[in-house]
Amino acid sequence: SVPACCSARYNLALLAFFGFFLLYALRVNLSVALVDMVEPNTSLAKNTTSNVCPEHSSTINVPRNTTGEKYSWDADTQGWILGSFFYGYIITQIPGGYLASKIGGKLLLGFGIFGTSVFTLLTPLAANLGVGYLIAVRALEGLGEGVTFPAMHSMWSSWAPPLERSKLLSISYAGAQLGTVVSLPLSGLICYYMNWVYVFYIFGALGVLWFFFWMWLVSDTPETHRSISHAEREYILSSLKDQLSTQKSVPWRPILESLPLWAIVVAHFSYNWTFYTLLTLLPTYMKEILRFDAQENGFLSALPYFGCWLCIILSGQIADYLREKQNLSTVCVRKCFTLIGMIGPAVFLVAAGFIGCNYALAVAFVTISTTLGGFCTSGYSINHLDIAPSYAGILLGITNSFATIPGMVGPVIAKNLTHNNTVGEWQTVFYIAASINLFGAIFFALFASGEVQDWAVSGYHLHRN
Repeated sequence: SVPACCSARYNLALLAFFGFFLLYALRVNLSVALVDMVEPNTSLAKNTTSNVCPEHSSTINVPRNTTGEKYSWDADTQGWILGSFFYGYIITQIPGGYLASKIGGKLLLGFGIFGTSVFTLLTPLAANLGVGYLIAVRALEGLGEGVTFPAMHSMWSSWAPPLERSKLLSISYAGAQLGTVVSLPLSGLICYYMNWVYVFYIFGALGVLWFFFWMWLVSDTPETHRSISHAEREYILSSLKDQLSTQKSVPWRPILESLPLWAIVVAHFSYNWTFYTLLTLLPTYMKEILRFDAQENGFLSALPYFGCWLCIILSGQIADYLREKQNLSTVCVRKCFTLIGMIGPAVFLVAAGFIGCNYALAVAFVTISTTLGGFCTSGYSINHLDIAPSYAGILLGITNSFATIPGMVGPVIAKNLTHNNTVGEWQTVFYIAASINLFGAIFFALFASGEVQDWAVSGYHLHRN
């Protein structure tokens, strides 16, 4: 194979890594800033039942910046603000995959992140105009982000040699986890020392900057790349020659009738239920039940995603090593990694609900839970490219549409179940997430495939007639 260092495909992975880093930074910064945007007496902070645990406040008494506007939004309104992102996000998944197969992923991904960045810059203004405007801006951000994963999958279908798939994709998508890791504590610090508006200004500006690099350095296919070496171009094209379809029409019906695709849908839905419930509510859980202040909170909330980031990068390397050197079948690797990445988190999540106020253990369990979830990236998450490389963007659009529902429903259900913020209520939230995870893992293990499906290759239509 062609050396990885400084190659065009690894440069693409690296730029994509930074793109997804920023996307997730733009997505989660609101969860942190929201704590500072709301007047303290309108949230449930004064609730007596949550005083099960003693307060752990640190001794750092820095004069806290309080110049930011405060809004009187109750818990339900906050739930809607946090969920609104997903209403935009779900709409553009399938169109995103379809468009990427037509116009290429580069423009779509570039403008998706650019649009999200611009709306992030407008967030403080929208919040001032009223809660309706804020919800609208968040939904528009979702529209922009919705095309990004299908666009990236679509680009990898023409850039990633089959035996390097796990490596290249795990590098590019791991940016999402690291974006979460960095932006959670950083947003907390910005809120603390500056003012919550800068959370949106700083990340928004970085997103715009990234856009220019992306447009300048990246191309849709190896054939159109300006500076790719001849050897690398040949290597990529020859590795994919039997895998891609040349037909122009999308075989919608066989796609929707494909059981291996539904296996990915179920796994993706289940995994995201846990992921989104934690992503949006972990800061709340730590504040209301374990009673940390926001500064500690940012770092501790970020720890699980740091573990996940490491796990994604390492498991991508391991998955391709097992397929290439140990001759394990693709489907075997995808199933094993999905089982580890879904059953592991379920077990530790439930455990986290049962350790009372031992917050070190709570943080450890949630961290292990989220870290093990990283195995899924080399499991179901890139399985679309195994079963139908030509239509990977569209398949991801389909599975991600279903997988966005937990983002809309999960936090709302969780907020409704935890009105009194008792430990028992949170245990129920964790139970639900764990059982959904378990179901998804088993379903995937039964029905997934690692082979390119008949309908995804060129000659398919000829056989039917």
